Amino acid sequence: MNKTELLRSMRLFLFDMDGTLYLGDELFPFTKPLLRAIRDRGARYLFMTNNSSKSVEDYVKKLERLGISSTRDDFITSSQATAYYLHRNLEGKRLYVAGTESLKAELRREGFPLTEKLDEVEAIILGFDTELTFKKLWDVSWLLTKRPDLPYIATNPDLVCPTEFGYVPDCGSVTVMIKNATGRLPLVIGKPSPLMPELAVERLKVKKSEACVVGDRIYTDVKSGLNAGITGILVMSGETDEEILRSSPDKPDLVLRDAGEILSALSL
Repeated sequence: MNKTELLRSMRLFLFDMDGTLYLGDELFPFTKPLLRAIRDRGARYLFMTNNSSKSVEDYVKKLERLGISSTRDDFITSSQATAYYLHRNLEGKRLYVAGTESLKAELRREGFPLTEKLDEVEAIILGFDTELTFKKLWDVSWLLTKRPDLPYIATNPDLVCPTEFGYVPDCGSVTVMIKNATGRLPLVIGKPSPLMPELAVERLKVKKSEACVVGDRIYTDVKSGLNAGITGILVMSGETDEEILRSSPDKPDLVLRDAGEILSALSL
């Protein structure tokens, strides 16, 4: 099956957002017509992101500012996947959340009790925290050192987050700092874990052979698809360059200049 045939056979596109559909607050010109083309073919798409600094409602508002109409059902996020894991494994546990107020609101919405009283904490959640303070780093380090039995969970492993000017440190970089201080590494929920793609396929009742992950990072986006047994498509519009692609032990099923190539295939 050639590139065009593969893309036209897809019934579900799981799109990473930053670096794939936009950079920061700059929408790629192909994004809106691409999303229309997928819907016009009777296929589906979900926005799948490791960025836990924003709630789904925040993302709905951001896409609206960029001219894209969406609802909560159009998203699958590392925050949602973290909540799914917590429901299955740590239901009712009191959480210390080193993350944004949006992440905290998302977990409260799911019914989890949050606390900043260190003696009450029953599990630690670390997210991509654009509101990071040294106190949070201190608290997490104290908890992991004084109470090494505590479950320690990170929403995503990304080292950097792309912006209009380059990159800023993401959750994965913070986990490295914490490891340097405590020797502890977290259980990571987001991509490259297969959990989000598997949840999406299950939710929309699509065959794995008809689903794909589209993203700009091999070690998170593409690998999550490969780990879930679905097609992994790399776009070169974000973090990955030719050297990273050549040296990566994980090889995408398909490499595109950008997601605009999907639009070209669907428009034939």
